[in-house]
Amino acid sequence: MIKQILSKLPRKSQKSDSLDSAGVDSGNHTSNSGNGVQCTNIGNSITSRLSVVKRVSSAVFPASIMAGVEAVEPNLSFKDVSNPQKQNLFISKLKLCSKVSDFSDLDKATSEQDVKCQTLIELIDFVSSGSAKFNEPAVAAMCKMCAINLFRVFPPKYRSNTSSGEAEDDEPMFDPAWSNLQLVYDLLLRFISYDSLDAKVSKKHVDHSFILRLLDLFESEDPRERDCLKTILHSIYGKFMVHRPFVRKAVSNIIYRLVFETERHNGIAELLEVFGSIISGFAIPLKEEHKMFLWRALIPLHKPKSVGVYHQQLTYCVVQFIDKDQKLSNSVIKGLVIKGLLKYWPITNSQKELMFMSELEEILEMTNMVEFQKIMVPVFRRIACCLNSSHYQVAERAHLLWNNEHVLDLVTHNRHVIFPLIFRSLEMNQNHWNQTVLNLTQNILKKFSEMDEELLLACQRKLEEENSQSIEAAEKRKLAWERLETTAAAFKPSAINMIPPVQSGTLPVAC
Repeated sequence: MIKQILSKLPRKSQKSDSLDSAGVDSGNHTSNSGNGVQCTNIGNSITSRLSVVKRVSSAVFPASIMAGVEAVEPNLSFKDVSNPQKQNLFISKLKLCSKVSDFSDLDKATSEQDVKCQTLIELIDFVSSGSAKFNEPAVAAMCKMCAINLFRVFPPKYRSNTSSGEAEDDEPMFDPAWSNLQLVYDLLLRFISYDSLDAKVSKKHVDHSFILRLLDLFESEDPRERDCLKTILHSIYGKFMVHRPFVRKAVSNIIYRLVFETERHNGIAELLEVFGSIISGFAIPLKEEHKMFLWRALIPLHKPKSVGVYHQQLTYCVVQFIDKDQKLSNSVIKGLVIKGLLKYWPITNSQKELMFMSELEEILEMTNMVEFQKIMVPVFRRIACCLNSSHYQVAERAHLLWNNEHVLDLVTHNRHVIFPLIFRSLEMNQNHWNQTVLNLTQNILKKFSEMDEELLLACQRKLEEENSQSIEAAEKRKLAWERLETTAAAFKPSAINMIPPVQSGTLPVAC
């Protein structure tokens, strides 16, 4: 009875099993039931589709973009397929390279890693040949593969906790997976720099998110990786004009974070190197946005203790701004730079002070007479402090400014203003502990005497008057203190006892 009831029920499981077996065994199996012909036909149709076309996996690439793209066996060579199939082979090889391998253990170099490296080399050669025009699926596949291999969060042990100015002496740390990363970076650079690459299509995938994650990689401890990133960022800035304002804003945010929060960034020197070439391409007159970048980003970069790591690149950027501004009739950039430089001038860090003086000398070399007269008073007040510094290297560097012919010419034409500002420091250096500084001071005084002996004598008389006035003022202060002490001693202690003490919990009654 039960068997008769069960036999009348529909056999769905048998149909599904026949479908599965048909997909696996190419549809050669047939069912004994009445639906056997139908299952065989379905199995044959599925198998025929699989044998003609294999779709790219949506687990690696988005199905909306990869729809309709035929995948070719990735082990094939580009020479073995027709030109129409090369794009599909390119995508298939990118899919093969989208598997991240573990390179932390050098003893576990598997054949899979070797195949991946060889495939990346083939992709580099194909892009370098310049024989293809990449469509949107190929661009999407490239960006996806680069994102999988490159974008990562650096472990805390790769980041230095020190924020001192001696960071440039730290030994660099090298990524164990660099052999793989280098090939990916090389492929991305060649792809971005490809002449036939359509920027309008590529900007959909090389978007703001892609650029931000690329900028995050500048925190890498590996200098080789940062050098590759520098070249790629420059290529992206040149290729995609629509992204240029965003790149400038994103780098400004990195600088703000460095100056006001962390005071340390591994890739700031490389970023400034990129911006040095970008600034040289700015059109004149400079936009207000570019002036704000100088005042709000570049000038405050003089503040961190780690400025020695990137000071050379920073100086180049500042000089590029000044060079742009020199071509204008109404120059304001140089005044902003000098004002900012004096604002962040170090007082207790002698190494930073040496770097600042080198930058100041480079700026003065680009300054004409009219501009110099606007800034000479605050500049030489600061130089006067450096001339009299107890640190012999700072004092020596300040004296060497007079060896610069352009600076000496500026000083000579404005000696009536500059001599009185620095004469006191030179006179005080007559008792300097360092013999080299003492000799340099005497040489400068000799130059001043040959230049204008009357002015030198006038400064000397004025200094003597100021010294005598200061002595008189000191004597007056001493006498005033003595009178105060005498008056305090003559004050009777009994007068203090006449004041009734205030009891706790009560307030004095106002008269």
